[in-house]
Amino acid sequence: MLNLVDRTTTKPGCNDCPIRERAVCAHCESDELARLESTKFYRKYSAGQTIIWAGEPMEFVASVITGMASLTQQMEDGRTQMVGMLLPSDFLGRPGRQTATYTVTATSDLHLCCFHRKPFETLMVQTPHLAMRLLEMTLDELDAARDWLLLLGRKTAREKIASFLVFLARREAALGKRQPQGQITIGLPLTREALADYLGLTLETVSRQLNGMKREGMLQLEGKRRVILSDFDMMLAESGDDGDGGLPI
Repeated sequence: MLNLVDRTTTKPGCNDCPIRERAVCAHCESDELARLESTKFYRKYSAGQTIIWAGEPMEFVASVITGMASLTQQMEDGRTQMVGMLLPSDFLGRPGRQTATYTVTATSDLHLCCFHRKPFETLMVQTPHLAMRLLEMTLDELDAARDWLLLLGRKTAREKIASFLVFLARREAALGKRQPQGQITIGLPLTREALADYLGLTLETVSRQLNGMKREGMLQLEGKRRVILSDFDMMLAESGDDGDGGLPI
């Protein structure tokens, strides 16, 4: 069953939305935003709460405003694999599909901007800006999935962890979050156990690599869920990737 939670009673304006420039509505004009408003509502979930189970009817689609969620898939024998994450501005759900493909779980407190699915599908037909932006986001997700195949298939444990931290840092920068000069603070959306599962590593390997990077001065650890990157270029070099698509200045 879908875990319903109280909807917020207020609807902040789209122009004040922290994900406005990157969400599915990013290219919409004022009249198109007004039409989206008619089907918009908000939901909040606590860390650990299931948003939707795979195979269940899904009556809404949504953009992540704040927080993070995991996408998991379960095999017939009960084995479960995390296959993706949703971060701020990412899109949840698939227009044209009535049931959820994956189980979606909040990994932190989560705030969603939701749209009733059927009206949203109608708006996609009538609003080219909306359809085009969703296509852009889908192609970006496809590129990311291909990068993840490289990470899982070819990269060392150290490169995997460095790549993950670089990915999070770039997402923080893309959302326009200001950072202290010379360092980047990022929140880890997963526990070390979940991160190990996501990267195809053991918990011991994840802890060993993070502690090694700390000793080498590449990062600082604040508790279990925050990391300070002391030198982004150094972390990028450790990831095995080139410098294209680096942090905005």
